[in-house]
Amino acid sequence: MPRVAAIDCGTNSIRLLVAELTIRQNGTVDLRDLHREMRIVRLGQGVDATGRLAPEALERTRAALVGYAAVARREGAEQVRMVATSATRDASNRDEFFAMTREVLGVEAEVITGDEEARLSFTGAVGEQDPGDGPFLVVDVGGGSTELVLGTWDGRQAEVSAARSVDIGCVRITERALRTDPPTDAEVAAARELAAEILAKAYDMVDVARAATWIGVAGTITTLSAVAQELPEYDSGRTHRSRLSRADIDGVAGKLLGVDHETRAANPVIHPGRVDVIGGGAVIVQVLAEQFAERGGPADLVVSEHDILDGIALSLA
Repeated sequence: MPRVAAIDCGTNSIRLLVAELTIRQNGTVDLRDLHREMRIVRLGQGVDATGRLAPEALERTRAALVGYAAVARREGAEQVRMVATSATRDASNRDEFFAMTREVLGVEAEVITGDEEARLSFTGAVGEQDPGDGPFLVVDVGGGSTELVLGTWDGRQAEVSAARSVDIGCVRITERALRTDPPTDAEVAAARELAAEILAKAYDMVDVARAATWIGVAGTITTLSAVAQELPEYDSGRTHRSRLSRADIDGVAGKLLGVDHETRAANPVIHPGRVDVIGGGAVIVQVLAEQFAERGGPADLVVSEHDILDGIALSLA
């Protein structure tokens, strides 16, 4: 039963999963979590404006990776795979990032395409789903991009039929449109317009009307679920496989966009690193729900704590 370490480095957060792989006689692979961890490093800080990774962002990422490398060694991980997404794809000084990751981890970080990111997220998200609930539409709202992927799951293998990544995420939309605390009505309207325009580019490739179940993954969506449920503290057992209706999404978006930083920071389920950008993430999810309804897509959002990290780990089987 080999042990592997998966690292997902996004625009806003960097996450680690160390897992034990069990390969069954029928060829399916089970993951047993040994360690999961997330740190907010804001690697994409200012990239949208400057085109470069900020020195302080690189240093925050280095510190997180040093800790993750120690955990991977302690847990006996035999293989490590790190994928990096939107912020590093866009940065002119990306070579500094690669040199740092090689030095700390001893392996090359992979800058994956948006389509590969979507495929890995899909594989991680659907593994626990009933195949009869498909086809599945998996959505990952990250810091710099949003991925939509459509496909099926037969209980053993995921088959992706369409995928698209578009350049809008909670950090990007916040930096571009939501500059006031709390944002003004005009800023929220501008953010919604921006999100709608960019997200619309996905539907030429991803026909959401074919989906029977909408699954949302990663920190923005799991946080929205925790806020909507008014949990006293973040509890992945309560967020995993929870459901958000369109009314729930509208309600939580209004709640987050209508209060200031101090009020959001006082909510125990919002990670300190998400306080500034969770309102922007809520706008994106709200617009997605509206656009899916307009196009005959699934209504309720099923929240999953299993995502690209699980897909990365499974890729090492």
